[in-house]
Amino acid sequence: MYNNRFRKRRGRPPIFLLFFVVMLLLLSAVVMLLWNAILPPLLHVGNINYGQSVGLLVLCRILFGGFRFGGPPRKSFGPSNHLRDKWMNMSDEEKAQFRSEWQKRCGKRGENKGDKRGDTEARRDTED
Repeated sequence: MYNNRFRKRRGRPPIFLLFFVVMLLLLSAVVMLLWNAILPPLLHVGNINYGQSVGLLVLCRILFGGFRFGGPPRKSFGPSNHLRDKWMNMSDEEKAQFRSEWQKRCGKRGENKGDKRGDTEARRDTED
């Protein structure tokens, strides 16, 4: 029974392959139209044809890894909520210990840790 279901589909291509080809053709047309409408007047580059736009899409796929259809999600840029969650789950004693440790490492907030001109220039001024 399992094999019979897939034997019926052997004669026709899978729907996702057809969808992929149609999307590639449509995206290539959009890339070609946008390139030819925007870049020649703006950057004085030449127009591209349809084959070049397909090649440009494939090159972008190779270089930047776009067009993902599933798989594990990529991590987004920007701050994560991991540290915030960790902070919220700390007890008051752990938060106080954490603050004191970072004050030892980094100094208190608002402290001026030296001259902004750099150590060598500040030393030259004090030697004179």
